[in-house]
Amino acid sequence: MTYLVPIDTAPAFDPRKDVAAPERLIEGAPAFQTWELDSALAEAAKWGKIRTGIWEATPGTTRSIKGDTFEFCHILSGRVEIGEEGGETHSFGPGDNFVMKPGFVGTWKTLETVRKIFIIAS
Repeated sequence: MTYLVPIDTAPAFDPRKDVAAPERLIEGAPAFQTWELDSALAEAAKWGKIRTGIWEATPGTTRSIKGDTFEFCHILSGRVEIGEEGGETHSFGPGDNFVMKPGFVGTWKTLETVRKIFIIAS
């Protein structure tokens, strides 16, 4: 087992492909690809699982609900607007980083096909 895992931003293996769940779709027909790179249990930190990978989405708008999940994102390419219910809307593009904390509810609008690195604790 290795404890240092480089993050490949263009993985050579096939991604898992998804579309927006009908109850979360607001506008468009966004398609998603996920390359899960690594995961680890983090019970000592009271998080059940930590996952890392690359995620890509085509344009469209969906409802984002984090529940008990914490997510860090680093945008590699594309542009998004994320609006928190009852709060502000923020724009993110290449090189930008942000965190969606447990309890986040809002909208995720992909303006240009986006690719990001994610780290999810759930």
